[in-house]
Amino acid sequence: MTEYRLVKNLAFGLLVSGFLSACSPANEERMLEMHGKTMGTTYSIKVFPGNIDIEQNTLQAEIDAELVAVNQSMSTYIPDSEINTFNALDAGVVMPISEDFRRVVAESIRLGESTKTLDVTMDSLIDLWGFGPDKRPTNRPSQTQLDEMVSRIGVDKLVLTDQGLEKTINGLRLSFSATAKGYGIDKVAELVEKHNIHNYMIEIGGELRVAGTKAEGEPWRIAIEQPDAPMGQRQVHRVLEPGTSGIATSGDYRIFYEMDGEIYTHLIDPATGMPIKHDLVSVTVLHPSAMTADGLATALTVMGMDKAQAYAEEHHLPVYLMSKTSSGIQTWSSTAFKPYL
Repeated sequence: MTEYRLVKNLAFGLLVSGFLSACSPANEERMLEMHGKTMGTTYSIKVFPGNIDIEQNTLQAEIDAELVAVNQSMSTYIPDSEINTFNALDAGVVMPISEDFRRVVAESIRLGESTKTLDVTMDSLIDLWGFGPDKRPTNRPSQTQLDEMVSRIGVDKLVLTDQGLEKTINGLRLSFSATAKGYGIDKVAELVEKHNIHNYMIEIGGELRVAGTKAEGEPWRIAIEQPDAPMGQRQVHRVLEPGTSGIATSGDYRIFYEMDGEIYTHLIDPATGMPIKHDLVSVTVLHPSAMTADGLATALTVMGMDKAQAYAEEHHLPVYLMSKTSSGIQTWSSTAFKPYL
């Protein structure tokens, strides 16, 4: 009898320094702080509007409307979403798509072609391993099933034109689990900046984008979490000053399950169709776009330590890696990352 246990470590991987040291109330500038739910998780937003005359309720209503639109476009959990509409189409049918959808598809294809480890066409594989919308456990897929799945995925089977998006093979299904959350952050940042507000922190489900400073010019400080902290505890590994940037952390310690004595992570290698099994447990990436940082963090985690190091240096990316060894956590930072430590 198959024994299956789903374990979710809801630690974000990143902590905002406000949890560690708050601004002095006596000197604090006006701050608008907003919290809510989106994309199956939560969001937290802090902005310092300065002299900009805007009410918190007005801004939050605009933010919520923006996030609802992104979710309606890209969530596989919403039956009539834009992504599910595309997933249901046959090969060769061109579907007109929204500008939001186009931007995420275009960047997902670019990252997929560059990394070879980020593949947004793996929705069927995600479901096969029990990490889809139904969340129900499955038996371990057979090698025949995996080989068939792997042969029928890949961003090379997507055609993006001015007219819309089409697939070249039946059954191809998209999942933006590695890019949509970051895109939602970018959309909120664009909205905030349209109001001429340039000092903010936007967090959705643990991914972040920060700009400017906090009160009195104090920089934003972001703490990377310790990946081997005891379950339910949050421990700081080290603190960054990212300036104005998107920040994303990915790791196989966050969502996984145990089945018949084996641990299966939600991060899947598109080359094999298998959940990854290696010692790289945490990847943090800085990039102006939270969407790109989000996608790269996933892609580098799937690569493993050696390939992730080589890719980060080749592409001059600010990247911080942690791997689990017999002597404890081993860390590595790329040349471009060192100024942020």
